Amino acid sequence: MLRAAIAFFVLGLVAILLGANGVGGLSIDIGKTLLFIFLVLAVISFIASMVVGKRIVK
Repeated sequence: MLRAAIAFFVLGLVAILLGANGVGGLSIDIGKTLLFIFLVLAVISFIASMVVGKRIVK
């Protein structure tokens, strides 16, 4: 998912540089959305691993 977000950002930047503002803006918006989703899932995964992590049983 992170690769997709980066790919959309790069595609958006290239499109803006070439003058396709509509396509560039849409690609950057999609990239931002995917990046936000990735970050939320990463934080949830990190918190879940802390809670369920290694427990010492004696």
